[in-house]
Amino acid sequence: MLEELRIRNFAIIESLELEFDKGLNVITGETGAGKSIIIDAVELILGGKADVSMVRSGAEKAVIEGVFSLEMPSKTNIVELLKREELSDEPDPQFITLSRELRSNGRSTARVNGITVSQEILRSVGDLVVDIHGQSEHLTLFNPPHHLDLLDRYADLMEMREALRTVTEHVYDVRRQIRGLMEDDAAVQRRAEMLRHAVEEIDAAELKPNEDEDLKKERNRYANSEQLAKLSAEAGALLNGADDRSMVMSAVDALARVSVLLEKLSGLDPSLNELATQAEALSEQAQDIAGEIADYAENIEYDPERLNEIEERLELIANLRRKYGNSIQAILTYGDKARKDLDNIENSEERLKELRKQETELLMQIGSISADISKVRKSIGEQLSKRVVAELKDLRMERTQFEVRLEHTPDPEGCFVGDKRYKFDYTGIDHVEFMMSANPGEPLRPLAKVASGGEAARIMLSLKRVLTQADHTHTLIFDEVDQGIGGRVGSVVGEKLWELTHGHQVLVVTHLPQLAGYADKHFHVRKKVVKDRTATEVLTLEEDTARVRELAEMLGATGEGSKQSAQEILDEARTKKAQTVRPADTSKTKQTKLL
Repeated sequence: MLEELRIRNFAIIESLELEFDKGLNVITGETGAGKSIIIDAVELILGGKADVSMVRSGAEKAVIEGVFSLEMPSKTNIVELLKREELSDEPDPQFITLSRELRSNGRSTARVNGITVSQEILRSVGDLVVDIHGQSEHLTLFNPPHHLDLLDRYADLMEMREALRTVTEHVYDVRRQIRGLMEDDAAVQRRAEMLRHAVEEIDAAELKPNEDEDLKKERNRYANSEQLAKLSAEAGALLNGADDRSMVMSAVDALARVSVLLEKLSGLDPSLNELATQAEALSEQAQDIAGEIADYAENIEYDPERLNEIEERLELIANLRRKYGNSIQAILTYGDKARKDLDNIENSEERLKELRKQETELLMQIGSISADISKVRKSIGEQLSKRVVAELKDLRMERTQFEVRLEHTPDPEGCFVGDKRYKFDYTGIDHVEFMMSANPGEPLRPLAKVASGGEAARIMLSLKRVLTQADHTHTLIFDEVDQGIGGRVGSVVGEKLWELTHGHQVLVVTHLPQLAGYADKHFHVRKKVVKDRTATEVLTLEEDTARVRELAEMLGATGEGSKQSAQEILDEARTKKAQTVRPADTSKTKQTKLL
């Protein structure tokens, strides 16, 4: 729900802050006062196209910001999108802020929760929170793919569609494998030869994990055997006193002597016990080191033949790494995959036969599920059409015809439905589109090609009322919904818009006092001149006196007669609102009016 809207330096609006409520929010005012500018501002924060001419003259930039509370059921999709795009750290966000900054130099910046995003992402979020109808371009109900989703939610078909999606993805995967096997024969043979060579080369190498590291260590020992022998002999001589050039006692003997002396000293002075223990441990460690060095020196050998073998082996591994991967494990993994691919190619006929069989079974399964879904769509679509026509009659479009049209496209590669084959996707075999004819004798045509202006808004209103439970967009905005209709119908439109507020927040721009009388919150837009500059200001009409005055002016006069008529409009709207029991209102006993 749109909670707050803040606008700075946008068109003739210098500074404006609006707080909207649940229910029916009505915006009224004279032509040119700035009512549509407010709607334009909302469109911008929903990802609409920016126009530098909308920056207030003399200002560096225009800034629009909207704060929305997240309401179920659309909240689930919004939170999923926020997490996917990393636009919220909260596990269960309650609000979302959309903003747009438009600079006079033409640059435009979009933000979600203060994070800069592309216009496309802003539009994706905006589509989930607000639906604008009337003279704007934000008409989701004019988009045929949206018709299918609305009908399916209305018919409670989303779970069946999810099951269909799973099978469809499976058949797409099978078809990808079939295409791979059906490639040009020469290309397949070339690839088979390449794979065969790779497998033979990798298998012949008989690689072992981490073998190259072990070989490098072994090569290092052989390459430095002379130096290793010299250094180990010198270390052994120092430890064992085997150096003929020195008559100095060996390190091992010296440490043993020190241990004996400290043992005797500790017998005389117990404070030396710890030193005696340490000396004994050092003596034992020195003897162990001397023994290990002697063993190491005895095992040092120089083997030029083995060194050459190691060098050749490492060169072989390096060559394989250049071709098949940067490690032995990567080479082995490549070999396993190449072996499988080669097996598929060499057994392509059997594999292709198996895949064709899977494809046929899956296409029959898709056709069965799609046919069931199509039957439901047809039945529910007929119900939907009747209800929309009834709604349009109330809105003085008595002769309008409306139809939910389902069409199937034959496709020789499509799914099987009986003895026929139809084009399909993850939604099934139906192409769904809302069709209408506004005038007798005119054929039914796509909704987007027939309706325009206020007529379009009334059609949207009718659809929204019928599809209200299926539509997850919480905030609905209607602009020019009253175009071409009179006061009596205006009261009907007002009542219908107010009834939409069960499950939706509704914002309406109107010139009709009969519609404005149903407002739960009433905003009056007017122009003022401050220091020779025109600016828009918005007043919230809370008192009856102010609302009566505004409705009287909308009737075209301010005399007592007009005020009396305005009061009657308010009283009639209140009476009808009080008599209408909403589904969630258990305190009243009157039957809820059917949508």
